[in-house]
Amino acid sequence: MLVLTPFQRDPDRLAKIADEHGIEFIVPEQGAATAPLLAEVEAVYGMLAGDDFANAKKLRWVQSPSAGVEWMWRVPGLQDSDVIVTNMRGAHAATIAEHTFAFLLTHTRALRGYEQNQHDHKWGRGDLVMSGLKGHTMGIIGFGNIGRAIARRATGFEMRVLAVDAEPGPPGEGVEQVWPLDRLNDLCREADVLVISAPMTPTSRNMVKAEQIRLLKRGSYVMQMSRGAIVNEAALVDALEEGHLGGAGLDVTETEPLPVGDPLWTAPNLIVTPHSSATSQLTTDLVWSILSENVGRFVRGESLMNLVDKKRGW
Repeated sequence: MLVLTPFQRDPDRLAKIADEHGIEFIVPEQGAATAPLLAEVEAVYGMLAGDDFANAKKLRWVQSPSAGVEWMWRVPGLQDSDVIVTNMRGAHAATIAEHTFAFLLTHTRALRGYEQNQHDHKWGRGDLVMSGLKGHTMGIIGFGNIGRAIARRATGFEMRVLAVDAEPGPPGEGVEQVWPLDRLNDLCREADVLVISAPMTPTSRNMVKAEQIRLLKRGSYVMQMSRGAIVNEAALVDALEEGHLGGAGLDVTETEPLPVGDPLWTAPNLIVTPHSSATSQLTTDLVWSILSENVGRFVRGESLMNLVDKKRGW
């Protein structure tokens, strides 16, 4: 069986999976076109480009390298095909949840101000404002694996946790309520901290607009952990500049890399990281584990784990 992957990193792990399951990975040269190679492969570990799918005559399975699969919307015909798509759901959750609280605690404990004081050899609090998390409300948009991991950590800080989700189910993980998406505004009214961990779909694009940001309590925080286009960035910058928000953390932006001169670079009380919240050795090991498990299942003709509903986008 031939599996196409554009990933050239860690060839030893690829070789181990290939040997274990009796397959062959095709790894094109950096920058080489993948479309001509798709005609011969049964599986892809990676993302398809818009014009690639027409060449994929034998393709039966795509293993996405991430939990998000918004790239599917740019591939005509994929959603109506018999090709199975799976993702890396669960591999990134713990590390992204930790990153969320790194953002939040940096703001609430004024760590950037103290870092500057240390640089300036200044002792004391000065006019730095600090706050605690206990008793505050966190609102989570998207209660999947990542949202649940964030919720578990929030309850560890003795926070009240609410969530909204496209398919609301039993709360769990210490969450008080999981509401449908049509109660997003109610969630915003309650939240001292709003965390976005929802997948990018046509429905979620620009879900958090100026209206939702203004419903948040004055001095609250916004943490965007999934996909940048879910939050209206111009409205976010305005709220930060006017002091309506106490701070924000963005691991993702609508345009990546973030262009030089973008207002997000200089917005007050905003921390931006380059789509790196999932990065850790733990995540890497889990990604390889999921890939190996699914390759084995595919070879044996078994059901794959982390199946994606191609119509819904998660």
